[in-house]
Amino acid sequence: MPVITIDDPADERLTDYTGLTDVALRSKSEPEKGLYIAESSTVLRRALEAGHRPRSVLLAHRWLPDVEEMLAAVPGGGDVPVYVAAPELLEQVTGFHVHRGALAAMHRPVLPTVADVLASARGGRGARRVAVLEDIVDHTNVGAIFRSAAGIGVDAVLVTPRCADPLYRRSVRVSMGTVFQVPWTRIDPWPDGIEVLRAAGFVTAALALTDRSITLDELAADIPERLALVLGTEGDGLRPGTITGADTVVRIPMAGGVDSLNVAAASAVAFWATRTG
Repeated sequence: MPVITIDDPADERLTDYTGLTDVALRSKSEPEKGLYIAESSTVLRRALEAGHRPRSVLLAHRWLPDVEEMLAAVPGGGDVPVYVAAPELLEQVTGFHVHRGALAAMHRPVLPTVADVLASARGGRGARRVAVLEDIVDHTNVGAIFRSAAGIGVDAVLVTPRCADPLYRRSVRVSMGTVFQVPWTRIDPWPDGIEVLRAAGFVTAALALTDRSITLDELAADIPERLALVLGTEGDGLRPGTITGADTVVRIPMAGGVDSLNVAAASAVAFWATRTG
């Protein structure tokens, strides 16, 4: 594989990595360029294991042996350019201190259809537990939800059109690369997609505080075979149309005068309470 030493922060070959701290810019430019950024050797390894293709890697020299080993183990890895630079130059290019190993500009895979995601889960046996993320705009929360989904055994994640990008750098990093383990795609339109889930045999449970909500304990006592848990954006929660359209509305019983949890924490509680074997 070509290993190229870079000593100029304005080198055009580093364009994919320029200004990674600018959320608005990266959120717009990464999908348009057909790329996402994998940050850290751990995340890169999981992306490669999921079959994703790198188009370049940027790192400090100390991480070169690990990355060369990873790339050598995947088809076409020997053709991927690896850019090596001093830590100070990496920080100047990206806007932050790169201390987690490597950065990789990765080709975005084509998103599957909702039907394919539901059918392919569990080794082709079909999904039984699905999380739907409605308009969750915080990339950290999206990444944390994916990590809980992977760790607790949620079969698939569906994200609405206005939900933050699971492949945005911060989402991928917070998830520790588990966005590559859990099958996911966008469900569009929404909330009309509730009917798609219902037609596939799923009961939709909206997590919200309403007069008609049941407790998570009640749901867990009689769990549907196929269940889709719908989680809403920070602050505003779920749309009224989503709550109205859902088959049931669920709340997590709280104590200590606290009315609700952060959406990432709530997802972990709900995933655990409704987990399957």
